[in-house]
Amino acid sequence: MKNVNYLSIAGEVIQQIKSKGAFLVAKSKDDVKINVMTIGWAAIGYLWRKPIMTVMVRESRFTHHIIEKASSFTVSIPTDDLKEALNFCGTKSGRDVDKFKECNLTIIPAQKVDTPIINILGFHYECKIVCKSEINPNFLCKEYKEDVYADNDYHIFYFGEIVACYKTIG
Repeated sequence: MKNVNYLSIAGEVIQQIKSKGAFLVAKSKDDVKINVMTIGWAAIGYLWRKPIMTVMVRESRFTHHIIEKASSFTVSIPTDDLKEALNFCGTKSGRDVDKFKECNLTIIPAQKVDTPIINILGFHYECKIVCKSEINPNFLCKEYKEDVYADNDYHIFYFGEIVACYKTIG
């Protein structure tokens, strides 16, 4: 593993998330549940004097119930082509299938948080949850409400302090 500056790879990481997706892993504090899902949106920046990654999870998603009981999350951005696994993890629910098993994904311990990372070549962000925020539909522009939330299934924002950022190399 090679530690990297979270901002030095932010453009590349956001482009990957935008075009192909990334794996978000959440694990409940009680170690009972763990899940992986594909994310297509995220933000990387600097808030509260800290490096922050923000991910969004809809309340209807299985991952939402897990991340609500979590103190951290990890995001793994593959450098290899994992299109099938990303597609599967983005279209199937952990309520119904074991996505790790179905996609032959394994997890390994993270360096600084309790939530593991996906054991793949790529970039990894370890994040300690510092804030959660619901979208208030009254403050969202009409265009986004109609385009993204026509079914009223809103996201919760999870702000994670980036406590480790690194690249796994083969």
